Amino acid sequence: MKKSLERSLFISAVAAGLLIASIDSSFAVSPLKLEFVTHAAFFSAETKQPKTLDPQVFVEDAAAPEATGPQGIKHVARVRPPFIDQDPKTSKLFNADHKPLGFDLQSWLSATGTVTIVEKDGKVTLEATFKNLPPNASYSLFENHFDTKPVTFTPIDGAGKANSFTAKADGTASVTVNLPSMPTHDNAVLVIYNSGGQPHGMERGQIGVDAHHQIIARPE
Repeated sequence: MKKSLERSLFISAVAAGLLIASIDSSFAVSPLKLEFVTHAAFFSAETKQPKTLDPQVFVEDAAAPEATGPQGIKHVARVRPPFIDQDPKTSKLFNADHKPLGFDLQSWLSATGTVTIVEKDGKVTLEATFKNLPPNASYSLFENHFDTKPVTFTPIDGAGKANSFTAKADGTASVTVNLPSMPTHDNAVLVIYNSGGQPHGMERGQIGVDAHHQIIARPE
């Protein structure tokens, strides 16, 4: 009787251990699914801007002086960052040097996408899909590191070799990239539009001039 009871308790303990291990394992491989939001909305909320604006692109304003914008981007006179809820969505966009980007504010803000990140067998893989991007446009995926001061950025693949892609003629894109590690709330997946037509390797480019943060996804 005693041996039977001990055996039952042992089997129960083993079963409980296997269940816990199974649960832990399922948590480890649970995919991270995120929706991209506009960088304009993200930046304005994070920095508590009085009005939602986009610091990475510019609209024409004859009264605007040469200045440095809220994200430290210098721009020439006669352009300024757009106010999302005030400026017409048909406003043509420019870079910080007053060079046309070739689309309007509505087109810029319409970009959307989803990203799924899975960790399996020690390998972390990102799969993302996008739509409403500028046709045939050059893009790069970078990772924000919010746990550094100031915030730093590295290519999402860690090497700057597999983190760039080109949108299709219909403005869609699908990307699969291997990551160095699983992102946390200290990180974010950042989508950078390369208005100069090409990526910049390990660097983001000249922000506001030939590279512009468009959409972003940050884990909770």
